[in-house]
Amino acid sequence: MPTIPLNALRTFEAVATRLSFSRGAEALNVSPAAVSSQIRALEQRLNQPLFLRHGRQVTLTEAGSKLLPGVQRGLAELRQAVQVVTQDSSEGVLNISMMPSFLQKWLMPRLVGFYSSHPHIDLLINADNAMVDFDQSDMHAAVRFGPGKWPGLKSQKLTDDWILPVCSQQFLDQNGPIDSVQELQQHKLLFVESDIWDAWFRVHGKSTRDSRWSNLNDSISVLMAAEQGQGIALSRWSLVARDIGAGRLVRPVDEVVKTDWSAYFVAPPHYFNLPKVAVFREWLLGHFNQFEPAE
Repeated sequence: MPTIPLNALRTFEAVATRLSFSRGAEALNVSPAAVSSQIRALEQRLNQPLFLRHGRQVTLTEAGSKLLPGVQRGLAELRQAVQVVTQDSSEGVLNISMMPSFLQKWLMPRLVGFYSSHPHIDLLINADNAMVDFDQSDMHAAVRFGPGKWPGLKSQKLTDDWILPVCSQQFLDQNGPIDSVQELQQHKLLFVESDIWDAWFRVHGKSTRDSRWSNLNDSISVLMAAEQGQGIALSRWSLVARDIGAGRLVRPVDEVVKTDWSAYFVAPPHYFNLPKVAVFREWLLGHFNQFEPAE
């Protein structure tokens, strides 16, 4: 097996993922001539072409297509290994990804307690509904709402959750009390289309899903609309418990339905038990253990 310089493989990956020698050179911050030289040398070592060149257009040969996935996996593992070795495992920056709704409605009111208890950890939060590509980011862990299994990642359940309708007292004052779920279904419901609500509609009939009205596409906006008296919102207990306790929202009926999904702490195996990651995970679990379930 020929000895292949790492720099040549990095150059190959940069060009192959962009199908452009010039964009690959920009990504590596080197000249196009240097990229061409590296690729030529790599092709000579492998004794076969990796790219087909048609003027400025570039495509992968069959050999190039076979080589790319392995090179990407190898470079990703190298990046992970370097990160684990070079970073401080017990203090410093801790990058966590989570859903904006979870951050604003559940975590934010409690964060001051974490900062005061762990001043040596610089917690940086990325609020995003998208799943994290840990191979291509500097995220250590994420909080996600889902079934609990994500390929290649370790997860720990934080809490179950419940679906319930909420609205403002102003809405009930204007529209009258609602005495049952059947009466609730006479009103349009505010919710963001998602599989999260499947458990509710399985219990109360799929046809009620058609009663949605809203052009809003995020949970926080839906809850703000409900708080302002614009309708009845379907939400999760973890997001509205504090609002209900403070009187900003009320429950028009007592009905709750347990969700199919739960909140999980998710991380790559090499980060899961990193001391500063474990500290934040245990802190979350401690607060969730004190969090009263919906009744």
